[in-house]
Amino acid sequence: MNNSVTPSTYIRNLSYTLRRKLSDFLDPQDRWIDVIVSIRKPSGELRYSQHHVRRFEGLVGESPTVALLADWGTTNSTVGDLVDILKSHKLLAAASILLPVEEFVSAETQPACPAVQTYSALPTRRVEEMETQPPPDSSVLQPQILLESSEPEHTGALLSSFSSFLYNELMQITGNFDDRPISDGGSRLGEGGFGTVYKGLLNDKPVAVKKLNPMDDVSLDELQVQFNQEIQTLKALKHENLVDMVGFSSDGQHPCLVYALMVNGSVLDRLACLEESRSLSWRQRCLIAEGTARGLEYLHSNHHVHRDVKSANILLDETFVAKISDFGLTRASAKRTSTTIMTERIVGTRAYMAPEALRGEITSKSDIFSFGVVLLEILSGLSPADEKREPQFLMEVRYDIDDEDEELTLEDFLDKKMSDWELSQVESVYSLACNCLHDRKNRRPVVKEVLLELKGVVKCMLLDFTAQE
Repeated sequence: MNNSVTPSTYIRNLSYTLRRKLSDFLDPQDRWIDVIVSIRKPSGELRYSQHHVRRFEGLVGESPTVALLADWGTTNSTVGDLVDILKSHKLLAAASILLPVEEFVSAETQPACPAVQTYSALPTRRVEEMETQPPPDSSVLQPQILLESSEPEHTGALLSSFSSFLYNELMQITGNFDDRPISDGGSRLGEGGFGTVYKGLLNDKPVAVKKLNPMDDVSLDELQVQFNQEIQTLKALKHENLVDMVGFSSDGQHPCLVYALMVNGSVLDRLACLEESRSLSWRQRCLIAEGTARGLEYLHSNHHVHRDVKSANILLDETFVAKISDFGLTRASAKRTSTTIMTERIVGTRAYMAPEALRGEITSKSDIFSFGVVLLEILSGLSPADEKREPQFLMEVRYDIDDEDEELTLEDFLDKKMSDWELSQVESVYSLACNCLHDRKNRRPVVKEVLLELKGVVKCMLLDFTAQE
């Protein structure tokens, strides 16, 4: 705590030393994002949009916390305002640098009376923790987490509908998990969610084996949660546009998941024409977009939120039918209730994440936002993020396209490797992408509306295609 600082001290008057001390607490794990999304104007509106978050996040060689405080300090905001936000997110160590927080801490640790305790007074717990911890004492009111089950089924019962493989068997069919890429004679297909994917032959049929690996920020227990979650989802949900699971292995050093091999790889790789593959045509791209929307519509109608929709997780079979994959982060919400869940663990892929996802919300509208980025990828052939590009995030390119003062047009934005597009169809898909990318989740379309729009584009495209033949 700094004795020269009071609640009425303006943030702009904080010394650089204090700002650096705060950054030591807020820069790790991007806790500054908790602060920025809580800052409001006097009118009550959010001061910073998702666009601002991306800008601070893209700073090179500079602390985003220090930059945020410098920008926010141009207003008449005070240290009291900042400390209130830090307390609301339980960032007490950071708050104590500025003001004493002993009173807050002692009040927080006192057991509350069950008769008057409210949801907002309770600490937020991770969804992952809710699934693994024993049920709480019924005498204390707990916040409701909207899941179909607060604990995963027992693994043995969970896996009963899939084939069980020995770890050694999977080692044999993948060449001892040969880490050389397929092009060099190995078995490695690429990286998947929480693991590495290898090609194998099972009864002369090609399969993809995902070996789950512990990571720096993911414990073995969390990895087991992802393993169970993926199987639970694919056990319950079957659809043409979801990847097909063949089986699993849980007896070896690494848990493994076995899928039918998608011979045309991911949409991300095909858009980049990796391994000298042919560019996707406009017809193929429209059908891929529609197929992905069908898969998402099925997930959402069955009360599941994917949480990591991206082109790398959309796989293509031999006829280029889109299959959504990687369900390790999927969450199920209770039927006929709100689908928003709060979690302290922010997961997903940053270049696809909606503003509310950065605050720890789990909602189907976040999948819609991510799908909007995928649509921009399909139109442009560009990667979702590129440090050498301005703007770095593909989702922000739409600001330049829609700005009359900028030279970039929609036609300039389109993938030059794609020549069979029709302007009205492209405009429809681009307009849909922009609607999906609205910063306010309630302004985004629901998945049924997205699918309906894409069905219309596909119908027009097929009519044009037939007429040309």
